[in-house]
Amino acid sequence: MNENIKPLEIRDECQITQTHEEKVARAKSLLPDDDVLFELSEFFKLFGDSTRIKILEAINGSELCVCDISEVVGVSSSGVSHQLRVLRQNRLVKATRVGKETYYTLDDDHIGDIIKIGFNHINERRGLA
Repeated sequence: MNENIKPLEIRDECQITQTHEEKVARAKSLLPDDDVLFELSEFFKLFGDSTRIKILEAINGSELCVCDISEVVGVSSSGVSHQLRVLRQNRLVKATRVGKETYYTLDDDHIGDIIKIGFNHINERRGLA
């Protein structure tokens, strides 16, 4: 590499104070309403707990009861039940009662898709993709 060539420094701020009105107007027109953005932000917070991610991954494609999930993720049954309550209230998982047991699955396929995309992103950053 030529030692006289220095890498370009990327800054997160503009070096000039000119805005591009057409681009700004277009970007603003594409932004969802604040209430929708807030709801999306709250949705993504649900993925901010590694125990919840483990639970979601454990039931991705299979039906498991609390005891099974507890064994898979290494968390107490009461801890799993608490997290499942949060996930169920936010419609990420659904419960099906069979006799005295309750089985949990992902609420729908796109929850699994979101997790898969997240894993793809992480693996790409790790050079595993």
